[in-house]
Amino acid sequence: MASPSLVWFRDDLRLADNPALRAAIDRGEPIVALFVLDEESPGFRALGGAARWWLHHSLESLEGRLHDRGGSLVLRRGPAERLVSDLADEIDAGAVFWNRRYGGPERSVDAGLKAALRAEGIDVSSFAASLLHEPWTVTTGSGTHYSVFTPFWRACLALPAPRAPLPEPRTVDGPAHAPASDALDDWDLLPTRPDWAGGLRETWEPGEPAARRRLAEFLEHDLPAYDRARDEPAAGATSLLSPRLRWGEISPFTVWHESVGIDGAGGFLSELGWREFAWHTLYHSPDLATKNLRREFDSFPWPPLDPSHLDAWQHGETGVPLVDAGMRELWHTGYMHNRVRMVVASFLVKNLLIDWRLGEEWFWDTLVDADEANNPFNWQWVAGSGADAAPYFRVFNPELQAKKFDPQGLYISEWASEAPTEPIVDLGETRKAALAAYDVVKRAPRP
Repeated sequence: MASPSLVWFRDDLRLADNPALRAAIDRGEPIVALFVLDEESPGFRALGGAARWWLHHSLESLEGRLHDRGGSLVLRRGPAERLVSDLADEIDAGAVFWNRRYGGPERSVDAGLKAALRAEGIDVSSFAASLLHEPWTVTTGSGTHYSVFTPFWRACLALPAPRAPLPEPRTVDGPAHAPASDALDDWDLLPTRPDWAGGLRETWEPGEPAARRRLAEFLEHDLPAYDRARDEPAAGATSLLSPRLRWGEISPFTVWHESVGIDGAGGFLSELGWREFAWHTLYHSPDLATKNLRREFDSFPWPPLDPSHLDAWQHGETGVPLVDAGMRELWHTGYMHNRVRMVVASFLVKNLLIDWRLGEEWFWDTLVDADEANNPFNWQWVAGSGADAAPYFRVFNPELQAKKFDPQGLYISEWASEAPTEPIVDLGETRKAALAAYDVVKRAPRP
């Protein structure tokens, strides 16, 4: 009797350059592909609304691609450690394969499951698939992890080049009788009452084929202008690959090898490095979304929350044109240009003096590319409480940022032509208040 291989898909919703899938194919037995929606295991963070929308369509695409190659996708919902073990027993699996995760709760589940399955005599293997370099392989001369990006990325570039991507399999042969699966529609990942996802549908096509097309378009048409125009939100020079990488519809190895050597690729690849830096930081600081990396920021004197200010920021009604344009772009498309993300985050934290964690939670719910590492990492960077946050007391002036990066007002007119024009706070006075608050942090003893 054949002993099937179980391939557990996670944030790697692709067939090409999928080491876990490739290992199962090489084993030569029928393959059962599994995705578990786990929002119950301790420490796991429930997905935001925009992420749930993307996941639905990405799973739909993956399911169709597996079916075209002779396989299928089993969907189960609940605590992964139990469900993966149950399915391995149900199919009498001879081997289980997955690609590694780097968040603390996820690593705990994976380690426990690996030990339990091996104790039952099942072969279990995990692989590097979502980062160019494993977090434990990039260390300082003293063996610690990096807290500043430039030396981190220099150390990455000094390592052997990332491996070549694996080819897409032509067949993924499943067993004669596939295990029972949940119906994707029963997971209710798509919004219905109300259906607020019209802008997401207009903007995005999730799935691996669309990810590959977008990379090709970017390399051909946008990369030559990337270094010059990437900070201009109306220029359309960014890759738009962040949600594709977040869901693993394309691998960083594929992006790296198809980009390296092209004129102007250095700046773009350093952004891939910033993504690596965020994940390496999460690996060493699993509470990144809730705790200040620089613990002296625990003494930051946050004033009582003004709910009206938070609501105005969330809905693009602050009266500050660039901020409102960004927040309205986010609400409509599930995305925001990176330069504008920095500006709106700075405005929330440093002009409104609202805790960065509330901004991070809003982005978590509304961004299609929000993940456990990059979302809190970048919020902490802007707030000044995180890694490489120098000068941590910098306050972005949204008016000067608009003049510099949207001088013709094209981005603002597209997204905020009908926004309020009277700012809810005085930018100069709130900047002074922010600097005074940062003085408290400066005087705080280091933990």
